[in-house]
Amino acid sequence: MKIHYLQHVPFEGIGSMEGYFHSKGHEVQSIKLYQNDEFPLIDDIDWLIVMGGPMGVYDYEEYPWLEREIEFIKSVIISKKLVLGICLGAQLIASCLGAKIKKNKFKEIGWFPIGKPDKDNSTILSNIFSEKLTAFHWHGDTFDLPEGATLLASSDICQNQAFSIFDRIFGFQFHLETTSESANLLIENCSDDLDSSEYVQSAKEILCDENRFICINKIMDAVLSQIEMSFIK
Repeated sequence: MKIHYLQHVPFEGIGSMEGYFHSKGHEVQSIKLYQNDEFPLIDDIDWLIVMGGPMGVYDYEEYPWLEREIEFIKSVIISKKLVLGICLGAQLIASCLGAKIKKNKFKEIGWFPIGKPDKDNSTILSNIFSEKLTAFHWHGDTFDLPEGATLLASSDICQNQAFSIFDRIFGFQFHLETTSESANLLIENCSDDLDSSEYVQSAKEILCDENRFICINKIMDAVLSQIEMSFIK
């Protein structure tokens, strides 16, 4: 498979996903929007991954490439490719599909639980999100659920944590791909976000247990494997 990912800042790549894709022999290419890389041809993409970043979907003036990015994501969705968005990436996908992006009631940074919503959410990822799990978070915004989307995960802090559309388009507000190394980079580059508010953990709390990163990375591998198997079928 040919995997392309949209990278918004130098310090936020695809984390543990890179190791998974290379282990499967897939081609992986980064489009670094912060240095004005050209978008690939749609026909050269099997799977588009849209990563996070400290900017908001609405920050067009400061980041003029956001408008071009949204149009590109729309084109990829229309072309029926696989699309996965993480954090800002999920918000961008939701925005492409007409959903509202807004400030969450709380800024959410650190390790907090997500769980399956009460209503039925039968998708290819249902088994993975069938139990409550602790994910890594770093966001202040959230998204309304796009029309036709199935809610995969929710929490008391943030209602819409993950969605799926046609088992082909996925958005995760949280991070399962974060490693201790990439968490360190976030802390180094976005330390102003660590404001000690109600749902913001300290750098020490975030980094204190390496096993947490190992656990979420295994779940990320399971997510990628399930999506990949469904795509191949």
